Amino acid sequence: MTDKEIEDAFYTNLEFGTAGMRGILGAGTNRMNIYTVRKANVGFAKYLLTKPNAKEKGVAIGYDNRHMSYRFAMESAKVLATYGIKSFVFESLRPTPELSFAVRYLKCAGGIMITASHNPKEYNGYKVYWEDGAQITPPHDTGIMAEVQAVTDYADVKTMDKLEEISN
Repeated sequence: MTDKEIEDAFYTNLEFGTAGMRGILGAGTNRMNIYTVRKANVGFAKYLLTKPNAKEKGVAIGYDNRHMSYRFAMESAKVLATYGIKSFVFESLRPTPELSFAVRYLKCAGGIMITASHNPKEYNGYKVYWEDGAQITPPHDTGIMAEVQAVTDYADVKTMDKLEEISN
């Protein structure tokens, strides 16, 4: 990497916006990687825990065919599990509308879709859905963003060690 590429990868944190976050895959705090996905999940989990029955209702998680989508979906479930929130992870690739349906059908507290939609192939994304199956809107977006921004040390983010533990 050149000095300019290193600076771009680390000069800021990848922003968690209204519907979630998306960015170029790669190393750095300004990139989509397992660490930025884990951080986003900590914020989402902490915000969900302010809702009654969020642990029991759980979160539906879908993913598309972009590079790292399955891994990001599994990392999401592992972080949520550390907060006692169950996850319903699709067995295979799914379109975004199916995630919205699953959130409503399963009566989940929320949902996560790993996709970068129309962005170039170098990108991936993390979109958050509310219990109504729609992308998050105010006041939930700002509440989740505040929780994500409160995570200041990536080393403090905990995940389940084994995927088998998620289903227990």
